[in-house]
Amino acid sequence: MPQHYYLLLLLPITAFAQTPAPDTTRTVRLPETVVTGYGTRLPLRRTAAAIGVVDAATIGRFNQTSLTQAVNTLPGVRLEERATASYRISVRGSTLRSPFGVRNVKVYYNDIPFTEAAGTTQLNLLDPAIIGRIEVIKGPAGSVYGAGTGGVILFSNRKPAPGEARAQVGFTAGSFGLQRYSVVAESGTATSSLRVQYVRQSVDGYREQSALRRDVFALDGEFTPSEKRTIAVHGLYTDIDYQLPGGLTRAQYEQNPRQARPGTATAPGTVAQKASYASRTALLGVSQEYRFSDRFSNKTTLYTSAITIKTPYLVDFERNTGVGWGGRSSFNYRTAIAGRVLRLSAGAELQNSFEDSRNYQNLGGTPAALRYDDEIRTAAGFVFGQAELELPAGFLATAAASYNRQRYRIARISDAAKQPNNYQFERDFQPQVSPRLALLKELTPRISAYASVSSGFSPPTDEEIRPSDGSLNRALQAERGTSYELGAKGTAFNNRLTFDLALFDFRLRQTIVTRTTDAGTSVFFNSGNTRQRGIEAAVSGWLWRQNLGTSADPGQVPTQYGLRAWASFAYNHFRFGSYQNNDQDNSGKRLTGTAPQTLTAGLDASHRLGFYLNPTVSHQARIPLNDANTDYATGYWTFGTRAGWRRTLLSHLETDIYAGIENALGRRYSLGNDLNAFGRRYFQPAPGRNYYGGVTLGWKI
Repeated sequence: MPQHYYLLLLLPITAFAQTPAPDTTRTVRLPETVVTGYGTRLPLRRTAAAIGVVDAATIGRFNQTSLTQAVNTLPGVRLEERATASYRISVRGSTLRSPFGVRNVKVYYNDIPFTEAAGTTQLNLLDPAIIGRIEVIKGPAGSVYGAGTGGVILFSNRKPAPGEARAQVGFTAGSFGLQRYSVVAESGTATSSLRVQYVRQSVDGYREQSALRRDVFALDGEFTPSEKRTIAVHGLYTDIDYQLPGGLTRAQYEQNPRQARPGTATAPGTVAQKASYASRTALLGVSQEYRFSDRFSNKTTLYTSAITIKTPYLVDFERNTGVGWGGRSSFNYRTAIAGRVLRLSAGAELQNSFEDSRNYQNLGGTPAALRYDDEIRTAAGFVFGQAELELPAGFLATAAASYNRQRYRIARISDAAKQPNNYQFERDFQPQVSPRLALLKELTPRISAYASVSSGFSPPTDEEIRPSDGSLNRALQAERGTSYELGAKGTAFNNRLTFDLALFDFRLRQTIVTRTTDAGTSVFFNSGNTRQRGIEAAVSGWLWRQNLGTSADPGQVPTQYGLRAWASFAYNHFRFGSYQNNDQDNSGKRLTGTAPQTLTAGLDASHRLGFYLNPTVSHQARIPLNDANTDYATGYWTFGTRAGWRRTLLSHLETDIYAGIENALGRRYSLGNDLNAFGRRYFQPAPGRNYYGGVTLGWKI
């Protein structure tokens, strides 16, 4: 059954949950969601950390072309698109360091380290249709995942239920030339599961120079050859090509938000230079879980990846080829001390990568003269340990730590300027320990409260040390931060209402900030320190619900239907501490690119005949666009909804016919702004009012 419980956001139970109810008068107690974030598989209410969970049903209530709306239902987490499929994610203010891609956040895909050894993550390689669940650990609380002060994101695939097999096809069409096709085949037994999926998506784009084409193929299998052993295999191949429209000034944005960055008398624009991003990526991972006994187990994952990238920018043309490999192993042991349960885990992770990065002059989207050719080797690794002890009076104590290393080696083997040439650059960051302590108290059987303190560090990525202009930032230091957090969560009124509240105080030192040059290159430097304090709250509950009795064909109608409301809110008081930028003192200024308030709310309505309606409203307050806080992007409200009819016919034919509207009020706003942009070209306009509709048909065996 799809579950929507959250730490910091408890989203609504889908109207199509199929948990059988013994009768229509007794309240059904829903099973608790279990999180895997810390390896001990505890219920959310017994996990002393800020963890948000998004499941497949939540992803499915929005347009499947993007993960943005589903992820943004989590307070404190903002996923933005600077261009179609050009993702940027912020967890409690980490936008400051993410001009593009994902920084300061560690991402895993089915236990495989998806974040590269160099620290960057290509979220655009993943399609929402292959994602079955997302867990977000906020702040530096993910000590068992090594370095990082922004957080940890765990993606897992969709799985067929035991005894089920189906073939499924889907088609979606919409505004701005959207076309989307998907094919799925899956089968599950008590000891194995196999799922194969292909998705193709294309769109002309809202703005000029913003078209996209993406093909994703995913293969996921899990097998249990014995009671003690489980083996999983995950393969992912993505071929993506999308255009980059570039940032606009306020005057250009107000005149025509659909235009690409225009050229000038001295420099061509993004259309003339055919600015775009294209990559082909393959990822293969194999994991084994071995249960030595009921108390002792090990899970080991090995992976390899390969990628080719072609990116014409305004001035440069980059061609990169890279390979990566590594693995992770974790041991878990459960015992007792003085009659109290003690859970122990320990392990290690190692990643390596090699990249050949060639930079040419860009001549209208064609590589011209070679500027330089670099070979980049990266090694990153850590060891970790964690202990959880059940104490009297409903207390649970947690202590964890990781010991982290990271090293870059850059060799310039060709340089057109010949100054210097054939040099070697090595950066070995000082080993760091990232500890975490937490204490949780069960106030009642359904309500708990917790307190935690955690510390982490985040070294610069290779793209921050070596930006696309070919320079080397030898002085850039790793960020270091400490987070203090209090939280409470639980359910009330016989599970009809869920609530969640968290307060945090995060203090970051050597904060890495960014600015954009006239050539569109993002460069980075340390700003001193920041203090990021906030409140994150969520509530959800049934306004009206009816439980149906178990039918002979539970797939024919939902066993529960009604009306459920939910809302999440985040208040952020993020400020620079001591921050002197040349002759400008930015101390005490608001943190660039972060909104002081965000709100997301919605309804999930369903009828026993299969009809459903999912309206959603979102708000973001105005945000500062530069460190001096002299320019702001206005705040905005957006409204969208999805409606449809979902039913199983003839006991086998699964049907879902749907339509939706996004930005229904036609609000003009900028999403994924370019921070500290040269020439004040901050704005990346989001699509205006747009529509989509489609159908999914599946044959269930």
